[in-house]
Amino acid sequence: MARWEPNARERLVEAALTLFQERGFDETAVADIAARAGLTERTFFRYFADKREVLFGGSSELEGLLVGGIAAAPSPLSPLDAVAHALEAAASFFDGRRPFAKSRQAVIAAHPALQERELIKLASLATAMAGAMRQRGTPEPAASLAAEAGMAVFKLAFARWTGDAHKRPLAQHLREALEQLKAITTGLDRVGRARPRKTERAARPRGDRSASGTG
Repeated sequence: MARWEPNARERLVEAALTLFQERGFDETAVADIAARAGLTERTFFRYFADKREVLFGGSSELEGLLVGGIAAAPSPLSPLDAVAHALEAAASFFDGRRPFAKSRQAVIAAHPALQERELIKLASLATAMAGAMRQRGTPEPAASLAAEAGMAVFKLAFARWTGDAHKRPLAQHLREALEQLKAITTGLDRVGRARPRKTERAARPRGDRSASGTG
């Protein structure tokens, strides 16, 4: 019977992230992670298929939360608002994980292959969300456009959240990013006011004074 190790998973994650940042991802072996955590390689493989899963192991759980959030969104919501509802519902997945998320992003940013894996993960999440939108009755291309826009909002909000010195919740960053996206798509400027349209006088070539009475 395998010996129970208290907080084994958390110890392995902490050890892996520390070593990834100290030595680099490629230079860190599973044996190194297990040794740093004071555990065996066998214990490591009880929790993770390989060392990449330390960074990407929660993807399926997050996908389930997003898909479930879309399914549970109130029916009157627009496609984009339904996606936003799902993103906010999934924000609780990251509660208490800001230190891990910040360290994880630093490791991924330093390794091109991990960056590619991250992009694949985000694309997979967007595909799953688009499928949930179609199940909800949203036709194409609205379903895919809403899902892709939602992932753009998530990426921006997540980056701001991990770097937020004031430690505001992810849900707040998601709402702000969504408002900014809506401002762009509705032709509003940064403070939410409609951009002024050029007047006929302003648009007229400078040398044309025929309508001013002075020409």
